[in-house]
Amino acid sequence: MDTKIENFTLKELKKGKFIAPKLATYTQDGIDKTWEIVEVNDSVAILIFDKSKEKFILVKQFRPALFPKDGKGITLELCAGIVDKDLTLAEIASEEVFEECGYKVAPESLKKINSFYTAVGFAASHQSLFYVEVDESMKISQGGGIDAEKIEIVEVDKARAKEIIFDDSIAKTPGLCFAFSWWFFSRDD
Repeated sequence: MDTKIENFTLKELKKGKFIAPKLATYTQDGIDKTWEIVEVNDSVAILIFDKSKEKFILVKQFRPALFPKDGKGITLELCAGIVDKDLTLAEIASEEVFEECGYKVAPESLKKINSFYTAVGFAASHQSLFYVEVDESMKISQGGGIDAEKIEIVEVDKARAKEIIFDDSIAKTPGLCFAFSWWFFSRDD
């Protein structure tokens, strides 16, 4: 992904649009404790497989939280989005597939794989993971996100997907690795 990052700074956030930093206080086994947490929205993620190309459709984008750690901030991810609307999880996932990747999929065509918690040490966001198969006839826009999002669509063949799971040089999410593992272990081909 070709992107130029300039004037990157970190400041204390008192009140966020999508997150709320909090201090949890509690007593565990008679010992008073505190823990810093962040309240966040839940999310959906979608493993997309293009049957006509025999390739997975992933996204690459800049993630500011990663930038101070690796100097690039670019991740390879599943198509995903936060749950911030009064819609079913499948409807939100369907919207994300269209907005980020340009495929029109019906919510009922999405298969729920599993759900799990991410970032449990500080946020405990609940993510629902879906799978959908698409083909070129369903591609009706370029995708790339909405508003000022800058999302690059990446096509990955099955052999490369297996390699990505264990490739430490690629910044990726655990959800991507889990989704690929599910796909390879749940199929006979």
